[in-house]
Amino acid sequence: MKSGSGKLILVKLGGSLITDKTREATARLDVIRRLATEIKEALESNPELKLVVGHGSGSFGHFPGKRYGVRDGVKGPEGWKGFAETASAAARLNRLVTETMLSTGIKAFPMQPSASLLCRDGEIVRWEWQQVRRALERGLIPIIYGDVAFDEVRGSTIVSTDELFFFLAQKLRPSTILLVGKVAGVFTADPLLDPEAKLIPEVTPSDWGKILGALRGSYGVDVTGGMEEKVKLMLKLVEMVPGLKVVIMSGEEEGALRNALLGSLPERCTIFHS
Repeated sequence: MKSGSGKLILVKLGGSLITDKTREATARLDVIRRLATEIKEALESNPELKLVVGHGSGSFGHFPGKRYGVRDGVKGPEGWKGFAETASAAARLNRLVTETMLSTGIKAFPMQPSASLLCRDGEIVRWEWQQVRRALERGLIPIIYGDVAFDEVRGSTIVSTDELFFFLAQKLRPSTILLVGKVAGVFTADPLLDPEAKLIPEVTPSDWGKILGALRGSYGVDVTGGMEEKVKLMLKLVEMVPGLKVVIMSGEEEGALRNALLGSLPERCTIFHS
């Protein structure tokens, strides 16, 4: 972004937050409406704020993605049918999120990543990310999401919202990335399963070796690597983008997202920095 164009924040609404990840294609509509309202309130309070909103596919994309092995490369005609089903499911959730935001007055602009994504063995090698920048320059809020992609090695893959943010942050240089999910941050174990799990409030790249053993996969069905992959990506990103702060936080409490967008982070969260 150009200097003077306002503070840019990338916000991910996690699939575990906006869907029930244990039940296929089940949106948490009340949560999506509340989060849309909080984003609208933050934009009204700070007109200089610029946002890119991404969301996970949750129980929409992950179920068919897992059934057909889309991330690791589909096999045969039935597999490519599954590739298309996964793309359709992810797009349905994106439409629902976008329409909910539009109904609150947000200038939400849906952007389908798979239309221009190309990967090589799971890594993004091409994406028309400039369209995101153009949307921002026109006062729109781009709404991107975890999606399928063609892959030069595997044939097919799935690119998570975290991976899209990893790519995009290197181009747009946001001040902050908010990863808003069901849990309050990184814990020593899955807090949804282990009541003894302890929150890790701050993480730097030098901490990776110490916390690796504590990380577990996501609660529910997830084909994109869970918490371990998220932490690995974000630690690498804060090393690459000077001054970037990444926050993993819960969006379950009313007002938490609005306050975070306006600079007041929740007491319980995990902050990544270099």
